[in-house]
Amino acid sequence: MHPDWLIPRWPAPQGVKAVFTTRAGGQSAAPYDSFNLGDHVGDRVQNVAVNREKLAQALGAKPVFLSQVHGTQVQWLDPDTAQGTPADACLTNQPGLACTIMVADCLPVLLTNVCGSHVAAAHAGWRGLAGEGGRGVLETVLEHFEALAGANNRTGASEIIAWLGPCIGPNAFEVGEDVFAAFAALDPAAGELFRPNSAPACASPKWLADLPGLARLRLAALGVNRVYGNDGTSGWCTVSNPSLFFSHRRDRVSGRLAACIWRS
Repeated sequence: MHPDWLIPRWPAPQGVKAVFTTRAGGQSAAPYDSFNLGDHVGDRVQNVAVNREKLAQALGAKPVFLSQVHGTQVQWLDPDTAQGTPADACLTNQPGLACTIMVADCLPVLLTNVCGSHVAAAHAGWRGLAGEGGRGVLETVLEHFEALAGANNRTGASEIIAWLGPCIGPNAFEVGEDVFAAFAALDPAAGELFRPNSAPACASPKWLADLPGLARLRLAALGVNRVYGNDGTSGWCTVSNPSLFFSHRRDRVSGRLAACIWRS
């Protein structure tokens, strides 16, 4: 692993590995410098291929990249799953396959059960997190874990451990009234994770949203209480740390980081 990459500090069971990449360690040129893993952002295809191969070598596992669409679909990974399969979360029990989520401001969520039999990764931007009628990407992933728990006669959500990776922080994530309404209409507690932001008198109201806080709230409502990682402080903010993290909101044209979890 490159020394700048983030290794989650969480009580993952033996045999479950995870990492969050940074900008360091690749060969892409500016503005994708240097470890860009996105093949859809305008970087040279050859550079992305080299960077992805470096990632696979570092993991000792095969990272499976999704075509993320800000939705709630969960893809089961097996050795035949194609790269670029459309989904915003993935789940597997196959050793050597890395559930992989690309981000450049959205929140990556890595999950495992306490016995380490399954691992999952979710792409939780605000659309995927909010979902439809309160059923977003995290709810969908937990449904898959619950189904597995039922098959094994185990308690579902209480056996899940989650780690939140870097994302746009609560002092940088300005959103409109539509985003505030999408969360607050279903859970009044979610409204407390938005702060009014100054806006011209003629403009629509603006808010600063706490994305990791909203994810923690959703996870708690689902019964997942062992949540680690991003606590909303500045060190986790992709916008505020340009030397470490890509940020689409900050740069508009940028590379993509990856959050990976796998069974060794």
